[in-house]
Amino acid sequence: MDLVAKTRTTLEMIKWEHSIFALPFALTATILAANGLPSLRTLGWILAAMVTARSSAMAFNRWADAELDAANPRTKSRAIPAGLLTREFVLGFTVLMALAFVLSAAELNRLTLYLSPLVLLVLMGYSYMKRVTRWSHLVLGLALGLAPAAAWIAVRGSLDARILVLTGAVTLWVGGFDVLYACQDFEHDRTAGLHSLPQAIGIPAAFWAARLMHLAMLCLLVWLGLLFRFGIAGWLGVAAVCMLLCYEHSIVSPRDLRRLDAAFFTMNGVIAMVFFGFVATDLWLRR
Repeated sequence: MDLVAKTRTTLEMIKWEHSIFALPFALTATILAANGLPSLRTLGWILAAMVTARSSAMAFNRWADAELDAANPRTKSRAIPAGLLTREFVLGFTVLMALAFVLSAAELNRLTLYLSPLVLLVLMGYSYMKRVTRWSHLVLGLALGLAPAAAWIAVRGSLDARILVLTGAVTLWVGGFDVLYACQDFEHDRTAGLHSLPQAIGIPAAFWAARLMHLAMLCLLVWLGLLFRFGIAGWLGVAAVCMLLCYEHSIVSPRDLRRLDAAFFTMNGVIAMVFFGFVATDLWLRR
């Protein structure tokens, strides 16, 4: 495989375009911490840390799940089981991205450097959670939910408890849509002995669990707005997230999962970007 093809396959493997899930929430925390825009240097290293951390986590997940992916009809075409990339290459890419993440953290401040191994532990530990607990969805949520707290520390050099409310909101948001996404692997998870909320309580009950997680997320966003004294634009952002989540849940049901990809990928990307846009506008209007 030539370099261009291998690069394209690697980007497909790590689903780089899905960085849009966590990145806008990290940027939201960034502008809240800076009360506007931070320095270009800080912003650049935050973006570098986000991309490299996510790339290492995704590559490690593909490496750890290679045999499981090969046995699942939905995932057997992924790079390793399809023979497009070797496990050795993917592991090497994981290590390279992890080292780049630590370097990015070191360029931000001392606390981000000290916490970087813990972040990697959470990101990579998620890959094994489905083997041991039905609550792996929340571990994935935490992996993305760390982004706002990490971005705040990157700007301020310390942690403010207020931003943990956004971490909780992102954790529940991701956990909820991962519960929905796991519904399509219900039969495979049961056969393979893997754990998930749909496998444990059934698909209809899992849908209700996802709805409750997203309702709790909205409550946390309201709390966030109170803590940071949102203006009209900020509250419109919370309202927009509410409407988009309602739409997301309206296009899938326990009896019809055909539009799950639209709910999972398209709508969640829109939700993250819309919320960031409204909060950024709110800060700009208040300056």
